[in-house]
Amino acid sequence: MPHHIIQRGNNSGEIFVDAQDRLVMLDLMREMARRFEVDVHAYVLMPNHFHLLLTPRTEQGVPQFMQAVGRSYVRYFNNRHGRTGTLWEGRYRCTVLQAEQWLMATMVSMDLNPVRDGLVQRAVDWPWSSYAHNAGLQSDALISPHALFWALGNTPFARDAAYVRAVEAGLDADTQAQISHAALRGWALGAPDFIENLQQKTERRVKRQKAGRPAARTASVHED
Repeated sequence: MPHHIIQRGNNSGEIFVDAQDRLVMLDLMREMARRFEVDVHAYVLMPNHFHLLLTPRTEQGVPQFMQAVGRSYVRYFNNRHGRTGTLWEGRYRCTVLQAEQWLMATMVSMDLNPVRDGLVQRAVDWPWSSYAHNAGLQSDALISPHALFWALGNTPFARDAAYVRAVEAGLDADTQAQISHAALRGWALGAPDFIENLQQKTERRVKRQKAGRPAARTASVHED
């Protein structure tokens, strides 16, 4: 199943100083994706956090990948910039998605993050995302397209054009709000039967509780 992941900097601090830092992060992601059998469908590197959309091929793929990337990058970052201590908020947020309903919308949401934050006017203007690959502008070895992306068209040109149109159309406010709220709280996104099956499988809460019920640990928030 696809996972939408957010990793934030500690105290909302910046996690990338310059282009070299971002390139090192992408290199680490490529290496660890191969090592831990994770298919990365989309990403965006923001100044103080990053998003990933990925599908693990093994049960422990996500935590192994994130731990390896996180620890390796902190060692690099602290050594290069003469600092010590933690860089991350302490844990990453991870939302499990029902692909048919939410994968493409989440990809669009991620590519529009720099636009929503006022960093650029168009998704294509932000160089630190997978938009250029998915729009057919350049190749990115980190990206493994999901089957639903392949289904956008019968040719690469058709798929790329369909994705560009989807990003240009954007998301309605309700869809964006659902993606954002789920990501921040670790809720799964999908139809009721998908949510119920996932909750039974994980034996943890994966959706918003009804009012008055005590809090419980969610299934999709992973500790470092």
